[in-house]
Amino acid sequence: MTIPLVRSALLLAIGLITTLSHAVEVRFAPVAPGVYAFVGEKGGRTYENEGLNANFGLVVTPAGALLVDSGASYLGAKQIHEAVKKVTSQPVKWVINTGGQDHRWLGNGYFLAQGAEVIAHASGRADMLARGGDHMNNLRPELKEKLDGTVPTLPSRWLNGSQETLNLGGTMVEVKHMGGAHTPGDVVLWLPGPRVAFSGDIVYVDRMLGVLPVSHTGRWLQSFEALQALQPARIVPGHGEVCDLATAQAHTRDYLVALRAHMKKAVDDGAEISGAIKAFDAQPWMGLLNAAQLHPGNASRTYLELERE
Repeated sequence: MTIPLVRSALLLAIGLITTLSHAVEVRFAPVAPGVYAFVGEKGGRTYENEGLNANFGLVVTPAGALLVDSGASYLGAKQIHEAVKKVTSQPVKWVINTGGQDHRWLGNGYFLAQGAEVIAHASGRADMLARGGDHMNNLRPELKEKLDGTVPTLPSRWLNGSQETLNLGGTMVEVKHMGGAHTPGDVVLWLPGPRVAFSGDIVYVDRMLGVLPVSHTGRWLQSFEALQALQPARIVPGHGEVCDLATAQAHTRDYLVALRAHMKKAVDDGAEISGAIKAFDAQPWMGLLNAAQLHPGNASRTYLELERE
């Protein structure tokens, strides 16, 4: 092979490696002064998006940076960290996991190795322990070698109260836990200064929310009510574009309220589950991404939840 051909082949290989390493671009956009958000893809987890199909937050303080959620893998966490460095020279001193879904915490090991304190609510600990292996098994077929180096790693600090105020580098951050939502450890992070809320998976917009076996729609609505009482100027949802309260209400709260009301009546009337699912009018929310795929499971699990109440 001639030298020009070798050089061309080498450049092609480097280009392919670069494409594989950076198939998803993580970029934080400003939400308020010193507050940023990365809005991930709204579809499912793929090799290309490296499981970063969720939103992540960044708060820059005079004493360091706070990262909201750590990503779905060691590599994903590194990608997020590189994006942080483009915004600030401050080190990531704190990471808060807003819940127990994979992209909220599987990058913890990376940030702990960087010296960050990783914080979550104690109500999520059992869920993380129980499902960490499942997360890895579910991600491996999609992420393949991009999951290498990932070890499910618990936070280094657990919060216990329904509301705790953290002073992080002079910035006050309120962490509110009302019993969970999509996962048992789901919390709202409230920044009272700029009136910005990071809702984690308590709020989905633009795409259909997911009711999991570990979800509880009743407590989910309690968590939403706590968020609603804050009257935030901006909400960074768990999935979907940064939004206002009205959008969060329409895409998340109204769906859960209607679904619970319908399924409670079905249970009270002794209606069987398949008929109850078919009878629910989901049309107002069928324009949300993934609605056709996720709604039947949401309806089924909500029926079963209300049957147990």
